[in-house]
Amino acid sequence: MKTQTYVLNMGPQHPSTHGVFRIILELDGEVVVKATSVPGYLHRGIEKLAEARTYTQVIPYTDRMDYLASMLMNWGYVAAVEKLMGIEVPERAEYIRVIVGELSRIASHLVAVGTYSVDIGGFTGFLYCFRDRERVLDLLEMVSGSRMTFSYFRIGGVADDLPPEFFPPLEKFLKDLPSLCDEYDGLITGNEIFQARTKYVGIITPEMGINYSLSGPVLRGSGIPYDLRKVRPYGVYDRFDFEVPVGKNGDCFDRFVCRIKEIRQSARIIQQAIEGLPEGPIMAKMPKVIKPPVGEAYAEIESSKGILGCYVVSDGSPKPYRVHFRRPSFINLGYLDELLVGWKIADVIAILGSLDIVLGEVDC
Repeated sequence: MKTQTYVLNMGPQHPSTHGVFRIILELDGEVVVKATSVPGYLHRGIEKLAEARTYTQVIPYTDRMDYLASMLMNWGYVAAVEKLMGIEVPERAEYIRVIVGELSRIASHLVAVGTYSVDIGGFTGFLYCFRDRERVLDLLEMVSGSRMTFSYFRIGGVADDLPPEFFPPLEKFLKDLPSLCDEYDGLITGNEIFQARTKYVGIITPEMGINYSLSGPVLRGSGIPYDLRKVRPYGVYDRFDFEVPVGKNGDCFDRFVCRIKEIRQSARIIQQAIEGLPEGPIMAKMPKVIKPPVGEAYAEIESSKGILGCYVVSDGSPKPYRVHFRRPSFINLGYLDELLVGWKIADVIAILGSLDIVLGEVDC
């Protein structure tokens, strides 16, 4: 029987697009024939705004990119400026960055795991993950005074030292975390309906992952153990013992499992960082007015979504001449249009959710 295709708009107000993201789907019945991604509804011009701010004033804007992992956004930016100025960050500040950065990664992955459970149709998993994320946000609030947009990193170090009351609840959380991850696995990962909806759905081959410059759990779910903390360590990551979780099939299920495994590995890193935390200053000696020499620098870190890169150009003034971010959520979406073809409408939700995008970062 000859049928006619039709066009369906998914988003930008759809809850499963995780923000104001729109996909124009051309469908034959329920099967996707063509998909067109339409980002940009949350564009705020952060890179352009940075040109009219001092180097330090740019830091709060980075919080508003991936607002679920703000600490890591701070880190990507300050790392580029520090590279441009040749600043050596004090050892204690590097360890503190690792601790708060990995806590931020855990908080981000808990949102990814919980909301993905809702996407597939299981609400209880969402409640479990957000229950435990609150404990992480309590810890980050002790350090920075905020629960979401931290602005904690500084060019040359961090804003404040870790308070003494920070460590007991952190130790308690790290002790509880393995059993909490077991709960997620028992409730969500092992659920047969969840597995039926995610296994062998939205397969990304290793070759396509590399060709599209994918990174983070999206790439590692396809079996490629590429993690900047291992392959090109920055900060003090070369001092820690941890594993890089990878998948086998490159499907939605593997990408989900990678995130839960990364939560466990982040806990290992934090424990080692606490044990090795040195005494000393938390800020390098910095001038009152930051004016990097004329030049350019590019720095990368491993954020919760993948490789976050920051490119900074200086003309010698107190304000950057140009700032550009390589946003992993945006890059990872590059393969979505091709990936969705041939799958059904219900699978579109599962595939998009498995990429774990944040629209603040996609649109910048």
